Amino acid sequence: MMQGKSQNEKRVIASLQGDEEDFYPNVASDEAQALARIAENVKENLRLLGENPEREGLLKTPERVAKALMYLTSGYRSDAREILLSAVFHEKYDEMVLVKDIEVFSMCEHHMLPFFGKAHVAYIPNGKIVGLSKIPRVVDVYARRLQVQERMTQEIRDVIEEVLEPKGVAVVIEAKHLCMVMRGVEKQNSTTTTSAMSGEFLKNSATRSEFMRLIKSFN
Repeated sequence: MMQGKSQNEKRVIASLQGDEEDFYPNVASDEAQALARIAENVKENLRLLGENPEREGLLKTPERVAKALMYLTSGYRSDAREILLSAVFHEKYDEMVLVKDIEVFSMCEHHMLPFFGKAHVAYIPNGKIVGLSKIPRVVDVYARRLQVQERMTQEIRDVIEEVLEPKGVAVVIEAKHLCMVMRGVEKQNSTTTTSAMSGEFLKNSATRSEFMRLIKSFN
């Protein structure tokens, strides 16, 4: 498997497959090779930034960064639709189902800096409900990719609508973006709110108002 690879790549792959220091699980060989290449690039970036990647504090930084990036983009290797389909149940319940204050951690695709906050997801069943834990899992699938908040909000709405075929879906995400806090305009207290709605949440102002009231309750 390691024929034709540099000694440093071999060392990184061995480290990634056997390192128990972090909480990341051991990885498959093909993923280990990808991680090794990312680590090599991180090491070169450290040099370009004026650092010495051979000094004690940075010796394992390239491998740690590679692992972190793979974890933070694990949504590319997950299927939100399959997650929902694994726990769909037929019920006559037809009132709003709301899962609020779902923690969101993602990375801006423009600067690869984090944005984080909360997601609120509601739907009105039309004969089908889904296991409640699956909604936060769907949020994680789309959050763990390089993202823009606007697209992520719509993606969460769309997959719930596709799988459950409900009477309506509503998604609101409130987040702080470090690309605005740490650089650029440096506005530390700004929050971005996005929404995506369908069905009854768009057509019925009372339903929409109830959703907005509920996500602000008890905060």
